[in-house]
Amino acid sequence: MLRISGISILLSAALHLCHPLIAPWIMAFSVAVFSAVTLASPYPGKSIRGKRLFSFQLLSCTLMIVATWLMFGDRSEWVLAMIAGAVFLLYAAVMMPRELEREKNKP
Repeated sequence: MLRISGISILLSAALHLCHPLIAPWIMAFSVAVFSAVTLASPYPGKSIRGKRLFSFQLLSCTLMIVATWLMFGDRSEWVLAMIAGAVFLLYAAVMMPRELEREKNKP
């Protein structure tokens, strides 16, 4: 579900160029599913760094919700909120498996 909703978020952002009335609805549903799945799967480890990375994921979900709200308001700032959320999410997605592996290998 996480991958499908992530792809739908990207597609709705691209769809906004052609169909600006339909795209916010697809984006809202996709962001809701993405946020729900993210909240349902917290960081399984004990390290502070891993918990901080999970907080980055929650921040990115919040920024995507803000981007959706701005998209409904037909404001162009939604792009900035979406890019900021994507950067935080990308960083967390790259670093979280590394932190889990480091925590697993720690004696």
